[in-house]
Amino acid sequence: MGARCSKFSICWWPLHFKSSALQLHHLENGGGSGGDAIPGFVEYGIDELRAATEGFAPDRIVSEHGEKAPNVVYSGELRGRAVAIKRFGKAAWPDTRQFLEEARAVGQLRSGRLVNLLGCCCEGKERLLVAEFMPHETLAKHLFHWETQPLNWAMRTRVALYMAQALDYCSSKGRALYHDLHAYRVLFDQDGNPRLSCFGLMKNSRDGKSYSTNLAFTPPEYLRTGRVIPESVVYSFGTILLDLLSGKHIPPSHALDLIRGKNFLVLMDSCLEGHFSNADGTEIVRLASRCLQYEARDRPNVKSLVTALISLQKDAEIPSYVLMCIPHDSSEQTLLLSPLGEACAKVDLNAIHEILEKVGYKDDDGAPNDLSFQMWTNQLHETLNWKKHGDDAFRSKDFGRAIDFYTKFINSGTMISLTVLARRCFSYLTNNMLQEALGDAMQAQVVSPEWPTAFYLQAATLFAIGMEGDAREALKHGASFEAKKQ
Repeated sequence: MGARCSKFSICWWPLHFKSSALQLHHLENGGGSGGDAIPGFVEYGIDELRAATEGFAPDRIVSEHGEKAPNVVYSGELRGRAVAIKRFGKAAWPDTRQFLEEARAVGQLRSGRLVNLLGCCCEGKERLLVAEFMPHETLAKHLFHWETQPLNWAMRTRVALYMAQALDYCSSKGRALYHDLHAYRVLFDQDGNPRLSCFGLMKNSRDGKSYSTNLAFTPPEYLRTGRVIPESVVYSFGTILLDLLSGKHIPPSHALDLIRGKNFLVLMDSCLEGHFSNADGTEIVRLASRCLQYEARDRPNVKSLVTALISLQKDAEIPSYVLMCIPHDSSEQTLLLSPLGEACAKVDLNAIHEILEKVGYKDDDGAPNDLSFQMWTNQLHETLNWKKHGDDAFRSKDFGRAIDFYTKFINSGTMISLTVLARRCFSYLTNNMLQEALGDAMQAQVVSPEWPTAFYLQAATLFAIGMEGDAREALKHGASFEAKKQ
């Protein structure tokens, strides 16, 4: 049951919601991009992993996973979940403590852009990692060995953006180094979304080097020093951009010669002819050439790559499984959404703002827009003034000030308004404060468990985070409660 609101649309409610906080913590640390939540990091026993892979059966070996012998990756079923299990060679990771520290650190990461690490095993000489299973092959498979149709331009630019976002996320969590980044490290999940393998985040072990033996694709500074630096990862990202452009694995030196000679159109995959603008193609070539600069200091940082690639996205509202022609449950396509639901599904910030402003406080039990309580104390009068100032800032799209005033209103400790929560949630969203936005949307759901707006705003925020599966579930709930309300 939700909290009962007065005719003044004010709910007497504690400021800190235990259930909301727990749910937010769960999504930060265990929320997946699929319908099921990702569990926390687990240390498994070897017997359980042996059973999950049918005794490490040869037919469980996952091909084209970018792993070199003696490391092998198996598919398995573990506690009701499909998993990928990487088994290192016997000489790998002789230091048990180092292996566990590395695995636990990588296992703390949770993002819809990563193939998340679920656990590890360290018994005797056995060293294994357990990750989410990606059912739709690798980028290398779809680029170099496609059997049905090539990746279209929209999907290729989406891969580039999602990988840049994955690297940016890892960097923000203190894991800026990624080892041997290439097209086999990019895999596609059940929704067709590209994910970056977590295996490359593990530091070097005794039986593996940070880069493959193909020197033509190795960052120059690694050849000189044998060390990986963040700029080395950017260089490898540049080779992936070349892969996406050409549909082939072209040595960077050859590609740069073509670019300098203004023959870069020769680089382009003939399958893409006529399906992208020259301006977009030129921009990807420019980004690739910047990433592949010989001097590490001349390469861009990952965050700037994310910004540049966002502007190149085409058909952003079309799900990845549609772009890739992957069979998929189509129930969400028949979902009847309100204008707010549609705007949140597309993360159309202008449309969301217009609707939230137009609706005003109508959802707060029919409260008037301009509340006046002269008989109330000065403190309550001041609290309501904070709401008014927040509304003025929200209307003028000064979202930083809106956050400040709405926060003062909520932190007054006496009252809370669903619409204030919704508007502060949106203000956080526009400022890229995604976890704060998600917290407000969840708090609104706790106050009113069947309020469609709370679910729609959760969906918009989850889409922005990259958790598409959870976002679609939120859309379904919002549409369901909206239909019930009508």
